[in-house]
Formats: sequence, structure tokens, C-alpha cells
Amino acid sequence: MLAKVYSFALLGLEGKRIEVETDISKGLPAYDVVGLPDTAVKESRERVHSAIKNTMLLFPNNKITVNLAPADLKKEGSGLDLAIAICILKASGQVKNAFEDTIFFGELALDGSLRPVRGILPLLISARNCGYKKFVLPKGNEKEASYLGDVEVYAAQTLSQTVSFLNGEGEILPTPQTQYATPSVDSNPYEADLKFVKGQIMAKRAIEVAVAGGHNLLMVGPPGSGKTMLAKCIPTVMPDMTFEEALEVTKIHSVAGVLDVDTGIANRRPFRTPHHTATTIALTGGGTHSKPGEISLAHGGVLFLDELPEYQRSTLEALRQPLEDRVITVARAASTVTYPASFMLVAGMNPCPCGNYGSKTQECSCSAAQIHKYRSKISGPLLDRIDIHLTVDSVKYSELTDKTEGESSATVKARVNKAREIQRKRYEKDRIYTNAQMGEKHIKAYCKLSSESERVMERAFTSLNLSARARGRILKVARTIADLAGAEDISTAHLMEAIGYRSYEKNNI
Repeated sequence: MLAKVYSFALLGLEGKRIEVETDISKGLPAYDVVGLPDTAVKESRERVHSAIKNTMLLFPNNKITVNLAPADLKKEGSGLDLAIAICILKASGQVKNAFEDTIFFGELALDGSLRPVRGILPLLISARNCGYKKFVLPKGNEKEASYLGDVEVYAAQTLSQTVSFLNGEGEILPTPQTQYATPSVDSNPYEADLKFVKGQIMAKRAIEVAVAGGHNLLMVGPPGSGKTMLAKCIPTVMPDMTFEEALEVTKIHSVAGVLDVDTGIANRRPFRTPHHTATTIALTGGGTHSKPGEISLAHGGVLFLDELPEYQRSTLEALRQPLEDRVITVARAASTVTYPASFMLVAGMNPCPCGNYGSKTQECSCSAAQIHKYRSKISGPLLDRIDIHLTVDSVKYSELTDKTEGESSATVKARVNKAREIQRKRYEKDRIYTNAQMGEKHIKAYCKLSSESERVMERAFTSLNLSARARGRILKVARTIADLAGAEDISTAHLMEAIGYRSYEKNNI
């Protein structure tokens, strides 16, 4: 007897419909799964066989052939277990209804219980876009699936419960939809706040500008000057994520298997800090199954690279294309997938190997050649893609012991939100959201300079030996500074502040 049920398999962040066909025919007992399955799918034979037997259902003692169509698409993971089991039971007459409008997901344990699978949200969204509205999935994926509206989700705990529900002998209540809510204002899981940062007035201002416009930031300073602490404060001043942004981030984290199952959705902006020993694949994504890398996991948030020159140069160079295109295409022999990679790059580094170059209190022990070699690990093209280059000085003892509390992250965040709202209205027809995303046509339209400002820009272009890309970055930062001030046009003061954030070019050896 022939039976069919439907499921979906992941290809990157997109789900592809899988038609599970099962044929039970006379012959010697055999059980084959065809249709380009990977190792995990092939091993489903043993999981499905044991799960059916251990739930007191009858496993057919015949020749069983399971086909996963389309046959030319590689099927990965264990999410097809439930669909295969239901199809076998349907072909053997133990599940009586057709259920052609229902999609099944889930991994089976040997005792018949259902285990959650990765990537359930992108799978459900893809299936919904194909017209499917009814889904049966594991209880462990219920919270994640509950954020998707306009669908019926039935979360089961076991194969036996699923079969009883399909045959009308048991009941599974539809999962109620969960309304998305941003974290409360008082909630700060990052355990950081700008009010705890002593001194560093210029650095705090640069962070405000960087976040307001979505600009990349490089902090150069001696050890112990507070670069890491400042970086950890950045998520606390970033705008709250909208539901659409949260869904996009959740899809990536779900596929990568790092989503918090208790919340079911990523409602806070990511802050990723890969170690400097991270490989290029770990950063960009890939591997056997083309999983998202750190730059995709940082989508919508911050990618913090501490001790930037310590990373492999080839790894850093791999960031150049994603910083421009805000996506990363991972090409492997089995498949080619594209992941979002719109992140804010924040990097920290010492000015020299010993860390004391330019210090007013410590003597640098490095030679000019050593400093040049150290700084040359970061290429000019990569530096060009970082909008703000900030020199962070050591904090004085009087500043450390000052009892005066500085501005809190909440206060800075309020100003950032106002600037972001100005940008949202400005670019609402252009499908971009921040000044950092401007293209050349936007720069010409929104970054016009007066004749005096043009002369200032020309002098800076010559004295700092800037590239055309660096000039565009300065104009974008100046536009953000003007937005923070509520100004319609970029003034000379706004431009000069933006130029001041390129001090590393002037001091570079």
C-alpha cells in the first residue's frame, strides 16, 4: 500500500517541501530510505522502527520503501522522523485519515517520545508561505512556534499521542499564539551600563554616534583603558528590536541551535564575541551542513572582535564583503546558501605590541618596525570599512574615584531612538534603516555640504590621505551627528566631529 505525508527540510534559512512516500509490498522484510538522505536521515530507520514498536503499534513485517522527494535535494537532520513514522503507519492502515493539509516535524526517541528539532521557525514560515496552516511538532518546539500567527500548531509529546490525535481518539489543543514583547526598561541582562564607565567622555560620545547610525567602530588604546567595558555597554543603548527583526534573528539562532528554548524568540539584540583563534569558517559560516557563522549570529546586533590584530589576517579579510553587502553567501559542494549578516562591527586593539605607544604615563618598548608590523595586520581596505576610529586614553585616578554618576545607558538610548526614528522616516521608501546603510545616491541626496564644509573635507581628505570610501564614511557619520542634534543639514561642526573620528589614520605608522 502506498501512502504520502508532507514535511519540510531546511536549506539555509529556507524550508523546502518534502513529500514522504511509503510503499509497503510483499516480500522479504526490508526497510530502505531513498531520496538523497544524509547520515542522520538514514539513521531514522532505526529510530522509527524502535519508536513504533515501543509505543505498542505494529511495525509492518514486509518490504518497506520510503522515498523523500524531490530526490535531488539533500535531506539533512532528524526532523523528518515523525513524518516517516506517520507515513509508515498510514501505509499500514494504522493512521486512517489522509491529512494532506498537515505538515509533520520532529525527531523520535527510541521510546516514541518526540524531541525538538532545530530551525522550526524558518520551517513553519516557509510552509505557511506555501499555503499550509496545520502543523504537528514536538512539545519542545511549542514556544518558538507560538509566535507565528495565522496557523494551527499542535504540540505532541509522543508518537502514540500523535497517532491517537490523528485518528480522532485523543485530543491535542492548538497552541495559543504568544504576543511579542520587548524586554522591560529595567531589564538589563548585559550587566553593563554607561553610568559605570568612569571618564572616557569622547568614547561614550563616539559610541552614541556609532549606535545611532549603525556605524562600525574601532577603539585603539592601551590595556586597561576600558575598551572591552565600553564595548559591552553598546547593546544597552541599541534600540529595541521590532517583531520583524526578532523573527529574522530567531530564524538564524534556531537553525544554529543556540536559541533559548524557554523564551522561544530572540528579543534582545545579539552580542557575539568570538575568540581570536576562531577560524574563517567559524566566523563566516559553512562546514559540512553550511551552518550560520558568528557574523550571521550577530545579525541585528554587535560583533565584537577584541584584540583585533591577533586574529588571522585571512579571517579578517573575509569580513570585507559582508560589511559592504550585509549578507554572506556560503558556497559548499553540497549547497550554496545565503545568510543575513547586517551587524555592527566593534573592534578593540592596542596601539602597539606592548600596548604603551602614545601613553602619557608608560614608556613604549616597541621599535617602529614592530609597531608597523603589528598595525599592518589590519589591512587598509578593512579599516576603510570601519566608520569610526577612536583613540581611547587611559583613565586618570581622579576620574576613577569620582563619585559623580555619569549618564545612564537608558538616557543615551532615548537619544539614539530619536535619531533612529529620523532615519526610519527618511529612508522609508528606500528599504534601508540607518545612515550606515546609505549608498551613493543617498549620500548625494542627504549629505550635502556647504562651500565652507567642502573646503574642510578637502583639507582632511588630503592631510589624512583618505580614500573615496573613507570620505563617504565620514559623510555618513556627519549625517548621524546632525540627526542626533535634530539638524536638517550637516554643519561644519558636525563634519569636523566626524573627521575627528578618523584619528587612527593620522596616527598610523
